[in-house]
Amino acid sequence: MKVVRKMIRKLIRSTLKPSNIQCRKIRSSPSLCMAQPIRCAKSGNAWTANELRAYNIEVCSQSAKSFFGYPLPTLDGIDPLFVSATVDTDGLTHSTDRLLRYLVLASKANPGQGSAISDFSEALLSELGYEEDGTILRYRYAIPLAICGNTRKLARTGVCLVHVNAMILLIIQGGDTTISPRVREARVIAGAIAAFQCNNHVRDQLGKPLLSSMTIPCITMIGTCPIFYKIPVTKELSEAVITAQYPTQTTLVTKCVVSSRSGHLREGMEVPDFREAALQHFVAFRALAKHFWSAFLCDGNGV
Repeated sequence: MKVVRKMIRKLIRSTLKPSNIQCRKIRSSPSLCMAQPIRCAKSGNAWTANELRAYNIEVCSQSAKSFFGYPLPTLDGIDPLFVSATVDTDGLTHSTDRLLRYLVLASKANPGQGSAISDFSEALLSELGYEEDGTILRYRYAIPLAICGNTRKLARTGVCLVHVNAMILLIIQGGDTTISPRVREARVIAGAIAAFQCNNHVRDQLGKPLLSSMTIPCITMIGTCPIFYKIPVTKELSEAVITAQYPTQTTLVTKCVVSSRSGHLREGMEVPDFREAALQHFVAFRALAKHFWSAFLCDGNGV
């Protein structure tokens, strides 16, 4: 982590004058609301909807078919009892019983017990095959974030899939159940921007060309209800965050919300029907996420 921070500071110091850019108001524009957001050197976990407005970031929802580009897959290879059972069901395997117990704890998490959601997320991704050779799931992983002239801020994640060369492949933002979905969304986007910065610095250290854009796959967990994101981060957006500027190009983030078959708004994976639909999304997202990170990953054979 110290090495990555040093890399970030060294690379941006030549382009940054740490003079007076810790907080800066957005220049007036007809497209902005009258109460202009202020750009400040905030850690990723302090981001709110204000930062999304301040850096010209918009989020739109897509159907599963549009988001993934193909129909949701079947759940071949997943224990049918994990799809439909409860912890009281007889005949559970050890791994299924363990996952269901993590699910119960996550579904009953009280304020301040957000770690239960991260525990479940980590166990679930591992069970679904997200963790492959050369990658590891990290719990509460902190990514250095250069913002508004400050190189000492961090974007803390709930769970992160990290390559052995320190590249960030996927981010999950869970945490405290009292955090609003919009704030959680802003924080996972901050994590994606930090991942872009970190990944390019790793590429630089490996002698690979820096990339002008990366799509970082991300997930937020509202209790046990997942939302899936494709977050495109460009050089322009990253430099705008670093130098406290308003990007001229809008960043359009797309997300896919798992639809409840019962129509209940607060349903999560503790409900078997919702769990089945959520698992289909997780399996589809695994392939999509791998497609995105393969475009920027350096593993000896990467670009």
